[in-house]
Amino acid sequence: MASAAGKNAVPAAADLACDVLVEAGDWPGETALRVIADHAIGAAIAELGIRDAESEVSLVFTDDAHIRELNAGWRGKDKPTNVLSFPAARMKTPAGGPRLLGDVVLAFETCQREAAEEAKPIENHVTHLVVHGVLHLLGYDHEDDDEAETMEGRERQILAKLGIPDPYAERGAAAKRA
Repeated sequence: MASAAGKNAVPAAADLACDVLVEAGDWPGETALRVIADHAIGAAIAELGIRDAESEVSLVFTDDAHIRELNAGWRGKDKPTNVLSFPAARMKTPAGGPRLLGDVVLAFETCQREAAEEAKPIENHVTHLVVHGVLHLLGYDHEDDDEAETMEGRERQILAKLGIPDPYAERGAAAKRA
């Protein structure tokens, strides 16, 4: 997997640590995933103008079987999904310690299938899902149309900075045709 950042790379924010764990699935090596994660998270932090204290996010790259268990246990949906986010409880950060934002978990088979169905590079799709997951950790959601419009707008802005096409463009075009 090549770098998803492309020619419009945005460096990761120096004050955001990212732990990467490749747990299961045919993911590329941790180094390649870290490059994608650093660019995705760096672009999100830069676009949102976050300048607060040192923070940390954990990314877990797994398979459909594990994310299905998580989805069933936490959301009551017994099926795999592409990405799940688990915001950390808002606690007082110990002096000198980073503020844990939470965990983002991605499933290989679902990500690969979706990228193929949408005829997009897997690197772009993974970058999008990392951005999507991090936005959830920062309080964004898509439970109703207004929330979805706000969150998707942020995703579009962040991905555009990375040179990645609008992931919702085809859906919007299909809606206009309907």
